[in-house]
Amino acid sequence: MFNKILIANRGEIAVRVIRTAQSMGYRTVAVFSEPDSGAPHVTLADEAVCIGPAAASASYLNIEAIIEAARRTGADAVHPGYGFLSENAAFVAACDENNITFIGPPAGAMELMGSKRRSKEAMAEADVPTVPGFQSSDTNPSPWQKAAEEIGYPVMIKASAGGGGRGMRLVHEPKNLADELQRARSEAENAFGDGELILEKAIVRPRHIEIQVFADKAGNAIHLGERDCSVQRRHQKVVEEAPSPFVDEEMRQAMGEAAVKAAQACGYVGAGTVEFIVDEQRKFYFLEMNTRLQVEHPVTEEVTGLDLVALQLRIAAGEPLPLTQEQVRIEGHAIEVRLYAEDPAANYMPQTGPVHRWEPATGDGIRVDSGIRSGMAVTPHYDPMIAKVIARGPDRDTARRRLVRALEDTLLLGVTHNAWFLSRILAHPTFAQGEATTAFLDTEFADDVSLQPLTASSKELAVAALILYRSSLQSGHEDRAGWSNSLPSPCPVLLVEGERQHWVRLQETTEGTEARVGESTHQLQVETETESGLVFTADGVRQQCQYHRADETLYLHYTGRSLALLDQTHAPARRAGDVGTGKIRATMDGAVIEVTVAEGDTVQQGQTLAVLEAMKMEHPLKADCDGTVSDLKVSAGDQVRTKQVLMTVTPTSSDDQETNSHGE
Repeated sequence: MFNKILIANRGEIAVRVIRTAQSMGYRTVAVFSEPDSGAPHVTLADEAVCIGPAAASASYLNIEAIIEAARRTGADAVHPGYGFLSENAAFVAACDENNITFIGPPAGAMELMGSKRRSKEAMAEADVPTVPGFQSSDTNPSPWQKAAEEIGYPVMIKASAGGGGRGMRLVHEPKNLADELQRARSEAENAFGDGELILEKAIVRPRHIEIQVFADKAGNAIHLGERDCSVQRRHQKVVEEAPSPFVDEEMRQAMGEAAVKAAQACGYVGAGTVEFIVDEQRKFYFLEMNTRLQVEHPVTEEVTGLDLVALQLRIAAGEPLPLTQEQVRIEGHAIEVRLYAEDPAANYMPQTGPVHRWEPATGDGIRVDSGIRSGMAVTPHYDPMIAKVIARGPDRDTARRRLVRALEDTLLLGVTHNAWFLSRILAHPTFAQGEATTAFLDTEFADDVSLQPLTASSKELAVAALILYRSSLQSGHEDRAGWSNSLPSPCPVLLVEGERQHWVRLQETTEGTEARVGESTHQLQVETETESGLVFTADGVRQQCQYHRADETLYLHYTGRSLALLDQTHAPARRAGDVGTGKIRATMDGAVIEVTVAEGDTVQQGQTLAVLEAMKMEHPLKADCDGTVSDLKVSAGDQVRTKQVLMTVTPTSSDDQETNSHGE
């Protein structure tokens, strides 16, 4: 029995667990790092304790600090959420030593399934199909190279202690294996504190199917059907759905039985997920078992009608499973997408920045799990996932259409995010037909416009210019440099989008306001206006948009897309050459973990000069020209800010290039 639950996590999963726990009558305790002091999970909980500074190692991964928070508040149970300490056997042991109920599996099962190498061996003994592979603690590349040749390329390197794409590398050629092993080992060590790796045969164009299992303390185990998690980028899930459009009833039964067998083989208790990889011939192989709640658990909840967190709490309290396998019912369809602070057009680079406005979509069948609020900021310290948007329906296509609409209606202004990218995935014919595999984003979707730098349309620019003009009138600046309340002559507005400049010229007419953008002309007429929204007619069609003004930046949400446009109408002319070639800048806030060059070194375009670690990922910084390294400002261990100049590559002169081309 327990009465007060400490949630050893943050963000949307902490909010989600707190809500269920409170609805069941439990008191809740939140823990938070210093930058998370005003986060939604902190204000929602009954009590909250600061457990350290921003670094996860000093806060959310600090076992001693979390146990002390439980002692101080009298919490007699801990829910770990996912990530952080959720699969840390030492944390389970610490809870046991302090008479705190850990809401999850026993340490033995966690240790076994937390190791890809050991779990794979255990599954082979239990006759669960496994992918051909190799595992060793040897850091010498020679046995790995021999094993890869025996398995056959392509091969996949994986971190034995964790997932989420950290420490994972796909290798197509023998010459790249040693370097990728080193990188994967370093990333795994940083992410999980364990650099152990495994090698597996890479299955071409597979499906990623996982089975949700539950087991109680009496040894009863069931499965709740499958989830299809095949749409991935960087080996991280992007879209998840239940049931899978690929799985028939016979396959579901076979995979479900294998998953239950896997859970029972390790003495499992609580919620777990057995992941399989499925080839084009529908043969499935054990991939790993996640000994925790999954990010994508809401789709299972939506099709089974079960609250999985409530099941976790009941099982942890000693209750038996409330239903048998025969009583499990799967009805309708549900799809979930992960809303990330990232830029899909920049190779999914994680983004930091303010959350000026956050208004999640609503509607029939729509659910949004989030851990953000308007006025906060997305920092570089943690995972860039900020929310999950889920839609359910009586059938797959209804759920899909609802989710597209929800993403288009989701209002997130400030930090760059991937909502438009997600809506494009769901609208793609391959996904709509249920045929997407793990190769989908790199093949059929590779040329999608959402993977290119966002370019505002002429109508979006016209609407933005109109908003800025009207805002200037209301702030009393109508007399500045061509701004006029009556617009007797064209009023110019200069909008900057990245490196692109757009002039918009506004002119009053008898029908409203005419906006000229290049060769395009749009007729605009305002219907109603607030401080953050506009209802207007554009070219005869009544529409609406939302916006936020922060200094000279206008954040605009219009036609399902979010744009950030800089108003440079009254700014002094920019000098040519302000941004010089060869300036190597930090792509985001983070820590420099490696500098591979020294001042005076000669480098080539595309060569890695340093490696930045942020949001649990490594980001190589490469030379954008041939030249010589100069003005090196950082070393390994330094914390850096977005766009900070780390070093300069002085370009090789044209004379040098001419000389070199002749070999002189």
